[in-house]
Amino acid sequence: MIYDVCIIGSGAGASCVAYELSNLNYNVIVLEKGKYYKEDDFSKDELAVSRRKMYIPNLKDEYHIINEKNADGGIDTYIGTWNFWNGSMVGGSSNLMSGFFHRLKPNDFKLKSVYGEIEGANVVDWAISYDDLEAYYTKVENVIGVSGKVVNHRFLEPRSTKDFPYPKLEDSEVTKWFDNACNALNITSIPTPRAILPYSDLDRYGCAYSHYCGAYPCATGAKGSSRAALLQKCSAKIIPEAFVYKLISDKTSIKEAIYYDAHKKSHSIKARIFVLAAQAIETSRLLLNSKNRYFPNGIANNHNQVGKNLIFSSGGVGSGTFYLKDLSSNDAFALMQRGLFFNRSIQDWYEFSQDSKIYKGGTIDFLFEHPNIIPNVIEQFYDNGNIIWGDNLKQKIEKNIYSSRRLNFEVFSDWLPTNDCFVSVSETHKDKYGIPVAVVNIYSHPHDRKVGEYLSKKAVKILQKMGAKDIDFSVGSSPPANLVAGGARFGNDINNSVLDKNCKAHELTNLYITDASFMPTGGSVPYTWSIYANSFRVADIIKEHLKS
Repeated sequence: MIYDVCIIGSGAGASCVAYELSNLNYNVIVLEKGKYYKEDDFSKDELAVSRRKMYIPNLKDEYHIINEKNADGGIDTYIGTWNFWNGSMVGGSSNLMSGFFHRLKPNDFKLKSVYGEIEGANVVDWAISYDDLEAYYTKVENVIGVSGKVVNHRFLEPRSTKDFPYPKLEDSEVTKWFDNACNALNITSIPTPRAILPYSDLDRYGCAYSHYCGAYPCATGAKGSSRAALLQKCSAKIIPEAFVYKLISDKTSIKEAIYYDAHKKSHSIKARIFVLAAQAIETSRLLLNSKNRYFPNGIANNHNQVGKNLIFSSGGVGSGTFYLKDLSSNDAFALMQRGLFFNRSIQDWYEFSQDSKIYKGGTIDFLFEHPNIIPNVIEQFYDNGNIIWGDNLKQKIEKNIYSSRRLNFEVFSDWLPTNDCFVSVSETHKDKYGIPVAVVNIYSHPHDRKVGEYLSKKAVKILQKMGAKDIDFSVGSSPPANLVAGGARFGNDINNSVLDKNCKAHELTNLYITDASFMPTGGSVPYTWSIYANSFRVADIIKEHLKS
């Protein structure tokens, strides 16, 4: 059988294509490496997530090799201990996202043109503009379900609608402290848009306010994962536990995708069009491992661009603590309310001036510490670098849980693409299937950390104004595992990009890539909304391809 479309992966980049085309009665098959979990399978099992790593592969069987360039210029290598798996299941990492949904700004699409070149970085403009995606951002709001409240501010992006289709989620009384602090500092407080339904709609239940969003699947379906919002509503054939390990091509087109099932039995899928959306690192790995006489360096890689210009999200993290002993009884009660969100963001410094120069800045999201008790307790094991136990440890844990609450912030800013940050494949290490594993080479440009520190210091001033204690922050060079892009970026020049502006491989007629691999720069927001929007855009392009 020859399918109309074969999609490899099932996350945000894959699901829109599956949803759109299968609902037009095209014959679509989706190959997903992980299992097919549904709402009834999900719980708040902290051991499963924190200790057993339920939603990622066993690192003894499947792993990454990480080479991180350190401050001294040397390389620190990690084999099988640090990985970039982030949700190996139908729906991918969208199941585990916190659902912070910010649009990119118009200037995010033209970083080089607006802010200029940066020495040591491979900054390029996008092959499309904000205007090309705006209608698709709006489509995501309605189809995936985005809640929030549009607040006018200096860097608000142009919108074709006045507000979000769903009202903002219920938030904690403590947000009033934040809003008042921002007003006093002449800062605009923004209710953070979330891909979470505030009430039942779109054939999904509304939010139950467990506050277990990040790293946990949603048991109600309120969170707009690609599985809940799209794949469970389309007629595409989904095959879970199908690890695609090779693409077969001739000189101009992909002919087959070869995959192993759960029993390591090999199968072949033929299709007219192939869509690759396996997650940025794994997408590059598959292309690099699919060598043949037409593509001796890997599929779509005759110009040696596959795996290059890998990017993450840069920035920083920080926190401040509020102690009950410092508060009135009413404020203490408000602070300790569980479940309600602290959904606030700042974008006042999405662009800023320093040393007579204009810099691209970013977004600061504020959120309560995760209710998962295990990491919170583990943090109490040490006091001034010394391990503690017995009554001292017990008292410290009790004080942490019952006498205070921490407000965290996360900074999102650009991770500049460089020659030193890329994906390759190992010549010596293989996974349980006998396939070379991905080698993730990491390097953070010093410019990224400068921006992260600037924004973190701004966040600290807000926490200080709120009256928080024990405030600290960190800006490092190690990237987050859940925000990775690039490796097959799009562009108009075949010599520095893998895809054209339609996300079709330059060198092949029927291969599209729709996960975050296409992004030449990441902007200063989480990626998922933009991945969804672009995937809907490419779905429209593929429709026309199929018609012709």
